[in-house]
Amino acid sequence: MTTQPDIVIIGSGIGGSTIAAALAGSGARIVILERGERLPDTPETRSYRSIFVDGHFRPKEMWREPDGTAFNPGNFYFVGGNSKLFGAVLLRYRAEDFTEMQHLGGVSPAWPFPYEELEPWYGKAERLFEVRGELGQDPTEPHHSTPYPHGPVPDEPAIARARAELKAQGLNPATLPLGVDIDTWLAGGRTPWDGFPNAGKGKKDAETAPLAAALLDPDITLVTSAHVDTLEAGPDGRITAIHYTHGGERKRLSPKLVILSAGAINSAAILLRSGDGKGLANGSDQVGRNFMNHNCSAMLAINPFRRNDSIYQKTLMLNDYYLTGGRDGLPLGNVQLLGKINGDILKANAPAYAPRFALDFMAGHAIDWYMMTEDLPNPESRIMVDGKGIIMQWRRSNMEALSGLEAKMRAHFKAAGYPIVLTQPFDKRTPSHQCGTVRMGLDPASAPLDPYCRAFDHSNLYVVDGGCLPTSAAVNPALTIAAQALRVADHIRTKELSA
Repeated sequence: MTTQPDIVIIGSGIGGSTIAAALAGSGARIVILERGERLPDTPETRSYRSIFVDGHFRPKEMWREPDGTAFNPGNFYFVGGNSKLFGAVLLRYRAEDFTEMQHLGGVSPAWPFPYEELEPWYGKAERLFEVRGELGQDPTEPHHSTPYPHGPVPDEPAIARARAELKAQGLNPATLPLGVDIDTWLAGGRTPWDGFPNAGKGKKDAETAPLAAALLDPDITLVTSAHVDTLEAGPDGRITAIHYTHGGERKRLSPKLVILSAGAINSAAILLRSGDGKGLANGSDQVGRNFMNHNCSAMLAINPFRRNDSIYQKTLMLNDYYLTGGRDGLPLGNVQLLGKINGDILKANAPAYAPRFALDFMAGHAIDWYMMTEDLPNPESRIMVDGKGIIMQWRRSNMEALSGLEAKMRAHFKAAGYPIVLTQPFDKRTPSHQCGTVRMGLDPASAPLDPYCRAFDHSNLYVVDGGCLPTSAAVNPALTIAAQALRVADHIRTKELSA
């Protein structure tokens, strides 16, 4: 590239694509570097076996634990990033999540700004992703100054029945806000979404929503198969170059502004590899630290006398125990439906001797739930790099909340007429809700980024992805990442591009 861009965005996931969409029309020449390619529509996109047994879409790379144990991570490298396989749940953090909160496992710190600061940007993000939802059902729902753009995705019959059964127990089941064009979906692939890649048939992910909008601007260019290796800083601290590999060649760009949006783990890894191996943006010694990934488990509520023939069942959540319910009234977490499982998914997690007919029977008579509790920031929960690649040291926290939430819901499901309730923890090394590692703060001694995600150490570097989040809360982080990206883009337009 002979003419240097004004801005380079590294990564096309939720953060990178959303900030690109918000900068469209600014007149800035923007290049988006994405290490993956567009995900093609192949038979594997609709195959339970390909996805959950064969791991068809998982990356070829291996990461390691501190003891050297290698594992294949749950990161996905496509245009749109991890959102290509997300469940399209677009929930706001609760207002309380922005404040200091005591949990069973410790304290979740306050954000550098309150919920009210991000609230209008949440509404703009909901419009960008065309969220379908309904207000007034969830007692923990924070203030919305704008309604959802579309009405909710309706419950299928088995889920409508489950909603009524939970409501009869005095609970407050609420509709999940979803980035799903249900009519297009029904005419397309007919997959239950969770874990299924989106080949453009109804899911509003980073590629199909903000990136599609961004690329309408002729000044914005997407370069795929561009693997960013390191950043380079000059004596004044400004980032002077991005070094990346494209088409087997080592290349370099020198924009005026760099926006790093490679995801919490890879953004931290890029920074730690940079600066001749000494790291960048790390005057606080916090880059890579405070890695968080929700504590999660699947719970199958089974009634052997009632089939669940739902296809798109992921329309319901429960937050009655989000702010209370634990020992001493402390918070537990969020409960929401999973996409409908089948025997292939159960087989991937069952003993080899488990008969397939039994697994198919269980799947056909189960309603599939997802328990999610907050993981707390810990400097020793961290991402590291060496000459061999990424090392993930996850120090799980607040596990008492997860076991408490499981106990509460097991009792509720049995009381609702599901005599068999099975629980399966999620693989701790699958960072689907990764956050922390390059967090925002008010003090450069304890945080790499200021509240607008600009690096304290580098005046032309922003980090806009899950890595900037100071806390994980106990809901899906995608909408919060998008809202903060819109807020940061507005700051860049007024403070950087107008200067």
